[in-house]
Amino acid sequence: MPKFLVQRWHGMHIVWALVLIFLLTVALTWYQWVLGLLGLVLGGVVVVFGVLAERAFRKELNDYVLTLSHRIKSVGNEVISQLPFGIFLYNEDREVQWHNAFAANVLGRPNVVGEPLNQLFPVLQQPLKEKEAPIEASIGGRVYELLFRPQERVLYVHDITEMWTFKKRYEDEKLVLGIVMMDNLEEVAQGMDEQQRALMLSRVTGAINEWALKYGLFLRRLTSDRYMIVTNQVALKQLELSRFDLLDVVREMTMDQKLPMTLSIGLASGAESIVQLGQLLQGSLDMALGRGGDQAVVKFGQRQSFYGGKSNAVEKRTRVRARVIAHALRDLMRESDNVIIIGHKMPDMDAIGAAIGLLKAAQLYGKEAYIVLEGVNPAIQKMMDMLKEDEKLYKRFITPDLGLTLVGKRSMVIVVDTHRATMVPEPRLLQQTDRIVIIDHHRRSEEFIEDAVLIYMEPYASSTCELVTELLQYIHERIVLDVREATALLAGITVDTKSFSFRTGSRTFEAASFLRRNGADSMLIQRMLKEDLEEYVRKAEIIRHAEIYRDNIAIAVYDSVKQLPQLLIAQAADTLLNMTGIKASFVVGLRTDGLVGISARSLGQINVQIVMERLGGGGHFTNAAAQVQGTVPEVAVKLRKVLKKIEEEEGLFE
Repeated sequence: MPKFLVQRWHGMHIVWALVLIFLLTVALTWYQWVLGLLGLVLGGVVVVFGVLAERAFRKELNDYVLTLSHRIKSVGNEVISQLPFGIFLYNEDREVQWHNAFAANVLGRPNVVGEPLNQLFPVLQQPLKEKEAPIEASIGGRVYELLFRPQERVLYVHDITEMWTFKKRYEDEKLVLGIVMMDNLEEVAQGMDEQQRALMLSRVTGAINEWALKYGLFLRRLTSDRYMIVTNQVALKQLELSRFDLLDVVREMTMDQKLPMTLSIGLASGAESIVQLGQLLQGSLDMALGRGGDQAVVKFGQRQSFYGGKSNAVEKRTRVRARVIAHALRDLMRESDNVIIIGHKMPDMDAIGAAIGLLKAAQLYGKEAYIVLEGVNPAIQKMMDMLKEDEKLYKRFITPDLGLTLVGKRSMVIVVDTHRATMVPEPRLLQQTDRIVIIDHHRRSEEFIEDAVLIYMEPYASSTCELVTELLQYIHERIVLDVREATALLAGITVDTKSFSFRTGSRTFEAASFLRRNGADSMLIQRMLKEDLEEYVRKAEIIRHAEIYRDNIAIAVYDSVKQLPQLLIAQAADTLLNMTGIKASFVVGLRTDGLVGISARSLGQINVQIVMERLGGGGHFTNAAAQVQGTVPEVAVKLRKVLKKIEEEEGLFE
């Protein structure tokens, strides 16, 4: 019972005793005064003894309470000193005012009172806002968790070494699956006899096995050109640090062949289930192949990393895939109510030419087809002027808003010359139907249109017009193009190949030959590609600002309030690439839409796609671009930082 209640209870009993004695004395006095006097004396004695007893009781109770408080305080101090975690009390200057014994043991010192916390714990050297989120710190080979309580100015220190060790072991032993694929085995082996093919495969297989043994990978052969990898996070980190040197080893080993052998590697980890892990693995391999092969793609949950990509995509010599895609496209068109064709923002001749080719295919099967165009830019102005002469064809170009009214659940939407939803002028068109087809020649980027029913992406192709031209030859038995349609397709190929000087293969010339047989007018294309004198002068002004980086890279930074069309920036990059000794060129300038545009070109020794991807863009191995927020000088600094980092990682600019 609490002290004040005990005292109150004892005092009330004394009062009631005195009242009872007084009443009895009054009663005795009533009957006989002698007995009353005697009672009064006895009552006085009782009162005296009662007061003395009360004082003795209070003194005894106080002594008991003081003794108990001392014992409790002693036990509390002992408990705090023996707690299995550290406690630091600190002042406003974050200097230690008090700590318990465990805290002293953590630091290996008997007393640290008066010392700043940021000197006791190196992890706190940086300015740190006090918050209740724990901070990990390593001290004396053990791991501790620091937890601040700002309002009380208390720091708790917990030893989490065992938990941290188990957590790290769990993370290190997470399953990683991978596939190694020889992505151009058939092309390399063409023309070889069985002995030569077996010898080449033996060398490549030996290199793959040595690589797996070096990094502790479990390797199992699935087919003649595909291997399965099973490993963990520790080995994956080592592979990423090595930047997948197997890619370089195999390529250099087979360099004496007409075509060097290249590998594509896909790895995945961080999934919640084996099924999801398998899906991530297939996605990473598809990404590596979609970007042209000769590279590794690592997917860890949402994180995606790219390694390699030092060689251009190898042209496929068989048209089997083109025929299969053409037949699938034909069947989809037949089953659809109408066809909506859409390119990328600020379309070029390749996007418009490919769209016109697919428009022709849809019309052959009696389907209403339209091309979505948000506006005419300088890159396609002359082509659109040519198409205006054919009123029937020109009416098939519609605005994005009109396209939204025409698209339905059974509509077919074909995306050409891009595979990124953010690059199309009206992304909502892709949400109105589940019949989406992608036809593109760019290397696959991290962003990709999901749920497409048909994907035809070939990075080896010179242009989307080349791919569409091949599809047209299989999509209908008797296809006949008129002059403007054939010319638009050939113009797209001509522009993207820089008049057949870049990224051309045998299939490029075969497609051009087919278009010429259908009446494509090369002189009309030349008139469309002619430059105005004013544009030529502006391009020369941009080139005048060029500087040489690392002896073989030209960087032109046009820091002016004058806005430049993207076409002019690209043309300046093309011109710089023609200079003696230049392996790659970058032009940075302010675009007409307010963004800073970068055009990148290369002769093939440097993968400019990787450079542009790190700046938020993309493109091809030898032709890429990016649009970046900020000022021209800021973006130029970012570009140089990216080039420096890639040079340190890959050594690509030697």
